[in-house]
Amino acid sequence: MRRSGVDERGGSSVPALAVLALLGVVAAVAIFGDREPPVDLSTLSSSSTQTTISSAPLDPQPYAVTDGVVVHPRAESALYTAPDADAFAKIAPKQFGPTWLPVVQQTDGWVRVLLPSKPNRSTAWMRDEDLDRASSPYLIRVHTGSRTLELFEQGKRLGVWKAGVGARKTPTPPGRTFLLGSIIDNKRSASPIVLPLGAHSPTLDTFGGGPGTVAIHGWPRPDVFGAAISAGCVRVPKTALAHLQKVPLGTLVLIDSK
Repeated sequence: MRRSGVDERGGSSVPALAVLALLGVVAAVAIFGDREPPVDLSTLSSSSTQTTISSAPLDPQPYAVTDGVVVHPRAESALYTAPDADAFAKIAPKQFGPTWLPVVQQTDGWVRVLLPSKPNRSTAWMRDEDLDRASSPYLIRVHTGSRTLELFEQGKRLGVWKAGVGARKTPTPPGRTFLLGSIIDNKRSASPIVLPLGAHSPTLDTFGGGPGTVAIHGWPRPDVFGAAISAGCVRVPKTALAHLQKVPLGTLVLIDSK
């Protein structure tokens, strides 16, 4: 004689399995609501200045100004190709310092940010609820044609300086990027102060053993300012660097050929 839910051999019957599956769905809905279960971050590559993530969607407006909103992941967080799409990578709450990323697009519950990983102009969507928000009133503009750097605060220009930019064979990459970090290292004779950007040399894989990260920094000789002479970095005078050190991480940097 067969008992309900169990066949004569002691195995689960189809109705019993169906009930268990339904209970699993109900439990998942109760725990996660309309949101999908958490992403397994251990399976994802990390976006950093050291990595290349070829699946990252590229910036659709690489020369547009933003409204200054920047975000910080409170913990390691997933990166998505689009809202409610699959996660393709992750990002840590620290890079050279706290990770602050400029927001270039927003929709309900989601923000699109610039990334520090290669290729240049990489972006990703992130869940807004995973992030802290702030706003930077600053904008940095680098013009490789006139070889100048401009700093703005709330639309007002604070200063303009001659800058050394990338040579013809090692150009400073164009497009919008951001201030990724602020480093003070007195062992660096050329410039103890280095401000890494979320951009990389398009022609070199490494600078002095590093990953080819483009940065804004000083230089001991003034003859480089106004010259296309660097390996891709932007060299500025001490007065400019003193102003730029006050700029918060995540601030937008626009590099063009003007």
